[in-house]
Amino acid sequence: MSQSLRKLMLLSALSVGLVGCASDIYAPPGGGDRTPQPAPQPPTVEEGEEPDSPRLSEQPQEEREKERTPSPGYQEQGDDLSSAAASLIERADTLMAEGNPEAALSQLERAQRISPRSAQVYFKLAEAYARTDNLGAAEQFTMKGLSLAGSNTSLQKAGWELLASIRHERGNVAGAEQAERRASQL
Repeated sequence: MSQSLRKLMLLSALSVGLVGCASDIYAPPGGGDRTPQPAPQPPTVEEGEEPDSPRLSEQPQEEREKERTPSPGYQEQGDDLSSAAASLIERADTLMAEGNPEAALSQLERAQRISPRSAQVYFKLAEAYARTDNLGAAEQFTMKGLSLAGSNTSLQKAGWELLASIRHERGNVAGAEQAERRASQL
């Protein structure tokens, strides 16, 4: 068979396949009628009929205040460090002191899975990444830890000091000075 005939047959087969794909694929359950149904109308209250719930102005004052009290949308700080995560951090500190930051990272990643909202875990991860010369990740983990430090000023101060040292190592002098100023304000 010639090359052009093969191409023509392939093209026609593809065309037939595409025509099949272009058909309406929606089939309602049970193979019922496909005609569009009108949208249901909202319920109405007839004159003289009482609505299901009282109007807001008719509710007692206590109930209205209870409904308006907003719940907090965020936590002021991250979670406390669990005992399991604390032991993993201790093991990671030992591994880093022995000069094995890669193994320490493994322990710290486990601690992060156990306590994902603990600033201490993120600061330790940042230190380990800095020791492996992955300064970009170190800076990001420090920023995450700072976001979870909340109102704990000693934790914030430690985080800003860590960020300053990481930025110095990266050559970001202005950013390091900014972080140092933030740490000195705490």
